[in-house]
Amino acid sequence: MKRLTSPILLIVILGVSTLITGCGPEPKGAKATKYTSAARHRSTMRSYKVLGKRYNPTYVEVGQVMQGISSWYGPNFHGKQTSNGEVYNMHARTAAHKTWPMDTMVKIKNLQNGKSTIVRINDRGPFVRGRVIDCSYTAGKEIGLDKMGIAKVSLKVVGFAGRVESDAAIARQKREHTQQRIVLSDFGVQVGAFRLHEGAKVYQRKYSALYRRYNTIIRRFNDIDGAPLYRVWLMGYRSEDEARDFKAHNDLEGAFIVRN
Repeated sequence: MKRLTSPILLIVILGVSTLITGCGPEPKGAKATKYTSAARHRSTMRSYKVLGKRYNPTYVEVGQVMQGISSWYGPNFHGKQTSNGEVYNMHARTAAHKTWPMDTMVKIKNLQNGKSTIVRINDRGPFVRGRVIDCSYTAGKEIGLDKMGIAKVSLKVVGFAGRVESDAAIARQKREHTQQRIVLSDFGVQVGAFRLHEGAKVYQRKYSALYRRYNTIIRRFNDIDGAPLYRVWLMGYRSEDEARDFKAHNDLEGAFIVRN
């Protein structure tokens, strides 16, 4: 389907709109993924205006849903730049969405034939009333858009940056209120440091069970004398302020803020 705004023109529009318009609070220390740079993440989450209408990108969490019309774009844009800086590949499973974050993994189900596929958001659009997502050629073909042109679809957030959660995992996270969120911050909270790796593993298991919304990791460092030190970090905060608030309200004696 023909789009009203090409990816290259969209980049120009986005660049201009971010200079002349305000935006909501930005996550501090936006972290790049293997697909999108930190600078692109920040810029694509700012408010922007296209064809006289303003769009306000929003953060999402696993399990979030939306319905609307899907279209697709292909050969005319193959090889051109998308909003996150990638070169558009019509044969990859990607898509354009007006407000969801770059690298959000989305399950698209064609409600008219039951077919589904999973895509990664790497572009903004489609800027046509009623349409909620613009699939790459391959993704569109998998759900029948190559024959139908457009179709009514449901969208479901199933992960981020290439990682896809199973339906069972999403259902469990929703029951336990531990849904993963898109995270653009590299700030964390150190909750322990150990000479022995096993001690760090004990703490990792403990804090993974206590705070399932965050990711408990172990980072190895070496002292000046070369002796290993295993630090236990809670990661997954959307900003430095969120990490500080978490530390202040959870009585974590000796904990401090870190950056990954």
